[in-house]
Amino acid sequence: MENEKQYLELLAQREIQPTAIRLLVLRAMKEAGRSVSLSDLDDMLDTVDKSTIFRTLTLFLSHHLIHSIDDGTGSFKYAVCSSSCSCEVGDLHTHFHCTECNRTFCFTNIPTPVVKLPEGFTLSSINYVLKGLCPECAAKKISGK
Repeated sequence: MENEKQYLELLAQREIQPTAIRLLVLRAMKEAGRSVSLSDLDDMLDTVDKSTIFRTLTLFLSHHLIHSIDDGTGSFKYAVCSSSCSCEVGDLHTHFHCTECNRTFCFTNIPTPVVKLPEGFTLSSINYVLKGLCPECAAKKISGK
C-alpha cells in the first residue's frame, strides 16, 4: 500500500489524474526495474489492451513522467523519470542496450556528452546508447551456459 501512495504522488507531481489503468502501467514500469517496451507492458498487463497502454505512455511522455529511449532495436523503450527530471537536455543520461537479452538500462549517473553544434542549430534531444552485454549475459558467456 505504501507504493500505491508513492505512485499517486508521482502522478500528482506531473499533474496527471490517477486512474486504475495509469496506476497499473506506472506500477508495472517501476517494478520492472529497467526500461520497458510497449510489447513488454502488453505482456506484463494481460488484462489491459495495447492501445490503452500506448495512450497511457503517450500521456506520461507529454507530462514528463517517463522518457523514451531509441536503442536501435526498432522498438522504443520507456523508463520512469526521476522526480527532478524535466526532460531537458541537461536531464538526459546514457543508456545501455544488451545485445544478448535485448534489455535496455538507464545509467542516470552517466550524463550524455553534449556536442557543441555549429551556429544556427538548436539541440532539443540527445540519444546516447552504449551496446554490449549486461553483467548477467556476460557471466553466462563466460561460464558457457
